[in-house]
Amino acid sequence: MKTFYIETFGCQMNAHDSEKVVGTLVREGYQQVPDEADAGLILYNTCSIRDKAEQKVFHRLNEYKKLQGEGKRFAVIGCVAQQEGEKIFEKAPYVSIVAGSSSYRNLPEMLARLEAGENRITGLDDRQTDETFDTEFTARSNPHRGYITIIEGCDKFCAYCVVPYTRGKERSRTSASVLAEAQRIAGQGYTEIQLLGQNVNSYVDPSGRRSFAELLSAVGEVNGIQRVRFTTSHPRQFTKDIVDAIDAMPALCDHIHLPVQSGSTSVLKAMSREYSREWYLERIGWTKAAKRDISLTSDIIVGFPGETDRDFEDTITLLDEVGYDAIYGFKYSPRPNTPAIHMVDSIPEEAKVERLAILNARQREIQRRNYARHLDQTMTVMVEHGANSRGQITGRSSQNKTVNFSCEIVPVIGSYVDVRITQVFPSSLVGEAITAPAAPSPALLAQQALNARVPVLR
Repeated sequence: MKTFYIETFGCQMNAHDSEKVVGTLVREGYQQVPDEADAGLILYNTCSIRDKAEQKVFHRLNEYKKLQGEGKRFAVIGCVAQQEGEKIFEKAPYVSIVAGSSSYRNLPEMLARLEAGENRITGLDDRQTDETFDTEFTARSNPHRGYITIIEGCDKFCAYCVVPYTRGKERSRTSASVLAEAQRIAGQGYTEIQLLGQNVNSYVDPSGRRSFAELLSAVGEVNGIQRVRFTTSHPRQFTKDIVDAIDAMPALCDHIHLPVQSGSTSVLKAMSREYSREWYLERIGWTKAAKRDISLTSDIIVGFPGETDRDFEDTITLLDEVGYDAIYGFKYSPRPNTPAIHMVDSIPEEAKVERLAILNARQREIQRRNYARHLDQTMTVMVEHGANSRGQITGRSSQNKTVNFSCEIVPVIGSYVDVRITQVFPSSLVGEAITAPAAPSPALLAQQALNARVPVLR
């Protein structure tokens, strides 16, 4: 029996990549096992966004090294594999496969070579590939949400970001293939779909049939789909028709994640974001003028080279002006192969720490005010986790807000419950179920039972 174990780190893109890798391995006759000790092939799906990611990879590989004498084979895949390339073989000679995410479509061939006895197999694409990793053999591991990658790669070349160098150029799938996958997901019983891409709204239909906004609406019209999410958007390609689509199509969730990175136009220019504070705020204006109450979230980097106290204050005032429901704040750290690595990292670490603390404290105040408006409201919540130690069920609203609630009947994951909000906190809501949970489809229950046998991700 050919067995494998996979461990995944990183974003939703990596998590969904692993679902597709697992599906491909199973199609090639491999069986997934929940423990690396029982696996003949151990795969490590990596992410290079965060600082010192490659060091963490080699540390983890060193932990795997103790299994080397048991005849196991090792594969490093994903962004760190593309970034480090054959250097991985030099540092960890017991690794047999190094493959970037752009070469996953060649996995069957790489596995055949591995089984034939090859010890150093590389799958490293340059930025010129037009291929995407589309497969019907996706092992859906999320119990309540189906992911669909609609665009891979990135052409933005922000000064701080390694993604264009590890994920390749932007290349989109046809809208017909996306809709076919959405219909398969709905057939498996899923009622929520999330469209994925490094810059999801940079989508360009190769067939020329649909814009990104039109694709959103078409997915929302798939029979059985109740919620459609998308992430992550880039401000440069964020167009008003996206907001119009959310207004017009109830299945499109009223939440937009639109990373700004800085509130200072001068820092944005240094970051090569190619938009200004005013440009960004115009798009925020479209969103706030919508008929629906659309939740806004963002990413922000503090301490980018050259960021002055005034620049940082511009970011703080942007928080106040936009009123985000959540942000993901990060201290700048230089990444390999990026333009910013040649800039003088002039902001002391203690200043970065202080700025991040100020940023998070101000955002917490804003969220406390924002969440307070939900008191006594009724929300439809999709159940994501069963009862915790306090007997509360955890779910998520259409605005992507966490709701913990009590319910006389413990609902099944993936079902929907109407909840009256009785307490508010800066990053979550508490309530009581006011309707009996609607039962999920038999197809979803069957899919969940399949997923529960062997988890894809750790």
